[in-house]
Amino acid sequence: MRHVRSIWNGAISFGLVSIPIKLVNATESHSISFRQFHTEDGGRIRYRKFCELEEREVSSAEIGKGYEDADGTIIPITDDDLTRLPIPTARTIEIVAFVPADRIDPLHMDSAYYLAASGAPAAKPYTLLREALKRSNKVAIAKFALRGRERLGMLRVVEDAIAMHGLLWPDEVRAPEGVAPDTKVTVNDKELDLADALMDTLGEVDMEDLHDEYREALEQVIAAKAAGEAPPETPEPATGGKVLDLMAALEKSVRAAQESRGGEAAETEEAEVRHLPAARKSARAQPKETGGKKSTSTAKKTAASGSSSARKSTAKSAQGAKKTAETKSATKKTAAKTTTARKTAAKKTAARKHSA
Repeated sequence: MRHVRSIWNGAISFGLVSIPIKLVNATESHSISFRQFHTEDGGRIRYRKFCELEEREVSSAEIGKGYEDADGTIIPITDDDLTRLPIPTARTIEIVAFVPADRIDPLHMDSAYYLAASGAPAAKPYTLLREALKRSNKVAIAKFALRGRERLGMLRVVEDAIAMHGLLWPDEVRAPEGVAPDTKVTVNDKELDLADALMDTLGEVDMEDLHDEYREALEQVIAAKAAGEAPPETPEPATGGKVLDLMAALEKSVRAAQESRGGEAAETEEAEVRHLPAARKSARAQPKETGGKKSTSTAKKTAASGSSSARKSTAKSAQGAKKTAETKSATKKTAAKTTTARKTAAKKTAARKHSA
């Protein structure tokens, strides 16, 4: 991994084992940022920091942070004060438990970080923790302090590294009250089957294939305006409306997904089968266009192959017709014999009755 500036230095506390690490961001933003400007003359709009008492602009070096008390008094808090907090997590990621990964609800997940081993002595205990997490199929729950407050974290293995996801505290996650529909609705098995079919047809996706189309469109607009051109037009939205029949909408969605996934391949294959004569005709015409001996030879072979296939197909059809005719003849003979036997039996029965 290319060099990334660490945002926090400390250690992982794993029982009595201490692992020196550096915390680095695992994600980066590619969003396009904007600046504010004065629309009349194009001048940049900037925010200046003023001291209320002296009524003058101050530099960053003159600015500190503090806690405002109830009476408005500011209690200064320095970086050293935060470093020396009377808790073990001030400079340590303290592992408190190991749990199965599915116990962590994604709603609790926050920022993501990589934990990089700090120096050669950290390599052995770092690898030990990583392999222990792999073999147990569990994640570690930890507590750590960052940016002025204590947080929860989840440690897991990503390739050969240990990653940590910041977790929200349980009381920071809202309950989904009032979110679900309050109208009582029943979904039948046929609708569920169609929904399953639609999910299967859409299939899976490789996350590497997904990209930010909004950012790409915004870059096109910026490039066009920079070149003095009109920005590209917004495409027409897909036609839609109220879903009056859920079953019909699901069926239509399944058909559309099947056509987009496999319809093109099926149509191509069918077209190739149906247009074989045209392909042979094209092969015969090719030598006249190219004039090459190799092309002529290839065309002859293709034509011969096509004629041979046609002869074989005709022979098979003739054989099939012959077998069909023989089967029909045998069936007629069997039927005639059956009729004759029935007539003979009827005559014998009538004779016996007459003699009686």
